[in-house]
Amino acid sequence: MSYNVAIDGPAGAGKSTVARAVARRMNLIYVDTGAMYRAMALFMIREGVDPNDAAAISEKCKGADITIGYENGEQVVYLNGENVNAFLRTEEVGRMASVTSAQPAVRKKLVELQQALAAKSDCVMDGRDIATCVLPNAQVKIYLTASSKVRAKRRFDELTEKGISCDLAQIQADIEDRDYRDMHRETSPLRQDKDAVPVDSSDLTAEQVIERILEICGQSERS
Repeated sequence: MSYNVAIDGPAGAGKSTVARAVARRMNLIYVDTGAMYRAMALFMIREGVDPNDAAAISEKCKGADITIGYENGEQVVYLNGENVNAFLRTEEVGRMASVTSAQPAVRKKLVELQQALAAKSDCVMDGRDIATCVLPNAQVKIYLTASSKVRAKRRFDELTEKGISCDLAQIQADIEDRDYRDMHRETSPLRQDKDAVPVDSSDLTAEQVIERILEICGQSERS
């Protein structure tokens, strides 16, 4: 039986950064499910799909082949054979992902791939419903969160550092709106699994969060 660590939490809580580091230190495979959903959202944007057209989203997702591979030790998300890592972290893709990820057809397709990956590999997987839906039997379950104010400031700093003009208040509003949609969607809503250990990163550095999760996993720090 494979060893799985499931990390859930709202947008901007630092799940991907932390999960990637934990996987590296524990010598596990990292599976970024959020990137997979963003790849699907990117596909919908490129296809000109109306985010409010559930039927079109359901039909179009059949034409999206999304896989994960590794190049030089880094995870790469492939959309119909194209490395789309560089296109996945825009605000537009994030907003579309929150909408399309709620569609049952989209979730069914991607969950099947995620479960197959976890069944054959020891891994750390992060997302919105990993512990509650994708990997309910994961040996370790973490719910990583932070206040919307802190998450918005982190995103603002990240964009500003890249030279992208943005509005902090709008970013926070977008995050809070996404939280509401993620928590109230009909299919696999974001919630803390009953067995998950909560970790609030609002007042912690990324390294402190990583150490806390390694502690929960019963692992000492690995170089």
